[in-house]
Amino acid sequence: MIGFVLSVILTAIPFWLVMAKVIADRNTAVLVLGGFAVIQILVHMVFFLHMNGKVEGGWTLLSTIFTGVFVAIAIAGTLWVMFHMNANMMPEHPTPTPPTPPTPPTHEASGHATP
Repeated sequence: MIGFVLSVILTAIPFWLVMAKVIADRNTAVLVLGGFAVIQILVHMVFFLHMNGKVEGGWTLLSTIFTGVFVAIAIAGTLWVMFHMNANMMPEHPTPTPPTPPTPPTHEASGHATP
């Protein structure tokens, strides 16, 4: 029952934060919602999957930690590669410069010398 109540609370609070537009800054909102998501994952693992260090001699928890580390490395590596591919391989577009107005031609009258 504790897991269910925590899951409802950890779903309702982020829903309210988004719908009421409590957090104006997008980056802060992403970090806060990501924090709630991580906490909810831990609640699900403990209360619904009954994971702890004692089940099956700790191998279930160890395999879950390995999976988390592997996924984190894969996501971080993917983001790193995509960022550097974008920064290093996209063609640079020249900035357009405004055209310079043409200079009017100068006409010298014949027979008149300028000193």
